[in-house]
Amino acid sequence: MTDLFDDSALARIERQIDEWLGRAKTQNPLILAVDRSTDEEIRWYVRMSGEEKEFTTVWLTLGQRTLRFETYVMPAPEENAQQLYENLLRRNEKLVGAHFSIGQEDAVFLRGELPLNVLSEQELDRAIGTLYQTVEQTFGSLIRIGFASRFVE
Repeated sequence: MTDLFDDSALARIERQIDEWLGRAKTQNPLILAVDRSTDEEIRWYVRMSGEEKEFTTVWLTLGQRTLRFETYVMPAPEENAQQLYENLLRRNEKLVGAHFSIGQEDAVFLRGELPLNVLSEQELDRAIGTLYQTVEQTFGSLIRIGFASRFVE
């Protein structure tokens, strides 16, 4: 079992993530905003502009063992649900470090997590980039499956 990180180690990691995300925002024009919340848990929001999906927001949540990352992909499908879920499962086979899942109200999310003992600026960048790139590559086709009748001309 992974060791729990104590409060001082978590505070150090929290500061590092603040610094890394601050640098990413200044260096990457796709990142529109980096915000954070410390209400119940330590959480960051990285909002990015896209082409296929207008905006993608990646949520990062710091735990005692892992950094969880996730993004909302789309609402629950109105039609072709079985085809959409099969498509998502097949896409999961090819993803590294993230997976599609069904969340609240049957919405589709893309999620993953990193153990804190391997967390680095490069791994954080890879995680955010993986979610962003996957959403950009899949959003259009997923929406056309789950809301097919809206695309009939």
